[in-house]
Amino acid sequence: MSKQSPLASISARLEASEEDRLRSSLLIFACAFMNFAVMFWLAIYWLMGQNYSTNVPLAYQALSVSSLFYYLKTRNFVVFRFIQLSLFLFAPFVMQWTVGSSVTSSGVTIWALLAPVGAIVVAGWRESIPWFIAYIVMTAVSGFFDYFLGVGLADGMELKTIGVFFALNFVAMSSIVYFLIRYFVLETEKIKRELDQKHVLLLEEQKKSESLLLNVFPTHIARRLRDEHTLIADGHADVSVMFADITNFTQLTVQMPPEELVGMLNKLFSWFDDMTDKYGMEKIKTIGDAYMVAGGLTSNHDDYVKNIVDMAIEMRAFVSTQPELRKYDLGIHVGIATGPAIAGVIGSKRFIYDVWGDTVNMASRLAGDGKKGEILADANTYSRLRNYYTFEPPCLINLKGKGEVQVYRLIGPAKSVIQA
Repeated sequence: MSKQSPLASISARLEASEEDRLRSSLLIFACAFMNFAVMFWLAIYWLMGQNYSTNVPLAYQALSVSSLFYYLKTRNFVVFRFIQLSLFLFAPFVMQWTVGSSVTSSGVTIWALLAPVGAIVVAGWRESIPWFIAYIVMTAVSGFFDYFLGVGLADGMELKTIGVFFALNFVAMSSIVYFLIRYFVLETEKIKRELDQKHVLLLEEQKKSESLLLNVFPTHIARRLRDEHTLIADGHADVSVMFADITNFTQLTVQMPPEELVGMLNKLFSWFDDMTDKYGMEKIKTIGDAYMVAGGLTSNHDDYVKNIVDMAIEMRAFVSTQPELRKYDLGIHVGIATGPAIAGVIGSKRFIYDVWGDTVNMASRLAGDGKKGEILADANTYSRLRNYYTFEPPCLINLKGKGEVQVYRLIGPAKSVIQA
């Protein structure tokens, strides 16, 4: 079973809440209109000199208003909806039976049509089916009574009065159905516009979050984190890893105010970030004043070993020419190693993308053992690039956890490469 995306889930909740609000407001509107119509009809009957019982209208109003107060207090819309639809359906037929026939009551049962119509609007088309069937059954029962038990005009109702109320009933009922549907359509369009606006805002927030994700993780990892819900762990047979440490930085932490220190480090690492993009490397992380990148984690660049060395040379040259850095006698020493490694995402909070393995440890140890301006490479890196760069003769150094290891100090591009 596919999982619903966060964006779709939020949109669905917004739509559901707005739809519930619209349905409740429509039913309250219909309830108020019906109560007003009952009082208005009674007033017209009395003004026309008709003796009409008030028991049914008053009972209707009492039940209707009571259910409204109940809803406002409990917010139980299901009960409120059932009571109102039942009143819409049965009250007109009871009123007709108290008057006489459908003719003498001026077709008052047309008001019962509000029950199935209202059910469509405030409950849904499936829920409206029983109400429509009940309306048809009640109409058939009323017709049966009219045919076999009807008394015609024996009760003395004048024809002109019947005609007036026929017109009033049909006009009023047609109006309420029209305005209910019109209000429903207008509010639906309003809700749609609001949802569209919220959807746009959600998309903007999604873009921001994706942009943030791309700033934290490599592009291919960010895409997998977005699309997959599995552990991310990849084995790489061959990658190049570089650590670049800043020299004399620890001494500077006690001499420079925190804002200036962090600002300078941020500017320097931002320059390094630009170089990372330029050479197609993947920035892994910064550890204090150390900057770690790797090449070969994706298939986009086949010459990652050469690129990472070119990046190290440009970083060294860049640092040595910056007046602000030279003022504090800052420099870098770099360690580069090539070989197998494991990469993946760890953690459940503030999780990070990291690289592990002997290749990573070697690069870290080389950077730590180097001096200002030195670029130390392991044997694998040297064997790949010895025809393109000039190295000092190999030397043995004692690395922590490694013992004596043969390393190579990089001088720069080979003369043949520079001339070419």
